[in-house]
Amino acid sequence: MASEILPPDAAYAALQARDARFDGRLYVGVTSTGIYCRPVCRVRLPRRENCRFFSTAAQAEAAAFRPCMKCRPELAPRPLPWTTMDASRTLAAQAAAWLDACDDAEASVEQLAAYLGITSRHLRRIFQAEHGVSPLQYLQTRRLLLAKALLTDSTLPVQEVAYAAGFASLRRFNAAFVEHYRLQPTALRRVGREGGGAGPSNPVSRLRLGYREPYDVAGVLAFLAPRAVAGVEAVDGHGVTRTLALTHAGRRHAGWLRVSFDKSGEVGVELSPTLWPAAGSLLPLLRRWLDLDADPQAIAAALGEGAVPGQRLPGCVDRFELAVRAVLGQQVTVAAARTLAGRFAERFGEPLADAPDGCSRLFPAPERIAAATRDDIASLGIIGRRADSLIALASAWPTLAFARREGTPEAAAEALTAIPGVGPWTAGYMLMRGWSWPDSFPPGDVVLRKALSGDGPPVSAKAYLAAAEHWRPFRSYAVLHLWRHS
Repeated sequence: MASEILPPDAAYAALQARDARFDGRLYVGVTSTGIYCRPVCRVRLPRRENCRFFSTAAQAEAAAFRPCMKCRPELAPRPLPWTTMDASRTLAAQAAAWLDACDDAEASVEQLAAYLGITSRHLRRIFQAEHGVSPLQYLQTRRLLLAKALLTDSTLPVQEVAYAAGFASLRRFNAAFVEHYRLQPTALRRVGREGGGAGPSNPVSRLRLGYREPYDVAGVLAFLAPRAVAGVEAVDGHGVTRTLALTHAGRRHAGWLRVSFDKSGEVGVELSPTLWPAAGSLLPLLRRWLDLDADPQAIAAALGEGAVPGQRLPGCVDRFELAVRAVLGQQVTVAAARTLAGRFAERFGEPLADAPDGCSRLFPAPERIAAATRDDIASLGIIGRRADSLIALASAWPTLAFARREGTPEAAAEALTAIPGVGPWTAGYMLMRGWSWPDSFPPGDVVLRKALSGDGPPVSAKAYLAAAEHWRPFRSYAVLHLWRHS
């Protein structure tokens, strides 16, 4: 619940220790300055009697505190989007996830309630109980913190910052910014430039995203590299560069991005000029893709002895791309699937101008594949049955709640397995990486079955699932752990 933060004395001890385990879960408002900070902030420790503690940035802002310019609360990792919880808390978490991805400047509580299938009154009650603020206060804080990041780290004009952050007009943006931060947006931009942000002396626009340490950078890059689709994605020893098309506020944006692990505790994000206006929709995707909101201590405890410190669950930025890759990977090696995916992108993908080397194409859109013939796809060396599956998947994609990031993981798995050629393993893999669901265990996986059998005979399907029970609620991480060590 919202009230389930540390007792004040324990919270102050975490602040004294600058304990990174509480980053994104604990904020301190300092009454003598009117500023709120992350527990890892390097400013002078405030006096205990001047501290008020909050579990979210939205609560701190609702109490009229302004975000710190040094520790920048907008960079903090977020609470886990999915955990084991009761029905009301699950709904509140789903509501927050919807608001995090919301790109509608006129979004309402009624829209969100209809999406969840509950009344707006019930939504307000459970959201206030879980997050300590109303849904609209939560959304306003998210948009203002995104705008703060864009003003500090990018050279986007203020009007485009307002649009990217989800405000309907520049007037509304200016009014909200001044009301909450008691500062004009242009004034904040000047402060950001003085502190090393983007500006005339530093024209590179580069966002930053925080995470809880440790983070197994080498392991994540080693997982992504052999699965990178040629022409779409390139992985090196420091990060990933890739192309992407997405819709933000009803408009399509296509370009390239690069994420770099060049500073402990943060990921640097570079975007092509065409993607900056879609930053509001893009940044939540990047957080899920790189699993930046994970709790490494809880995961390590669940995996037990031999766990790699900071293991993460790489997700995706394009669910259709991942679904195609999963179908192509059925009963073939990772390398073979990558070869087929590269051919697929070369044949059906849209060229992207002014892109970095190795990233010259967008992954094919569903409508392009839905219009293809079986022979078109089979000519790439893809067997006919899988070609049929890809066409069926692409044809169904516009109607799938899963594709629109709606519905529950269970409903998504049911919808996927209704498509010809998409079985339980593929659906489980999709939930694990496409949904970033931490507790998926794809049934019948050959490598997992062998790992669980040890030197004995193959385990039964029932024993296979039973053996994974002790890894709940992090069975998806156990899958990667077993794959890695097999």
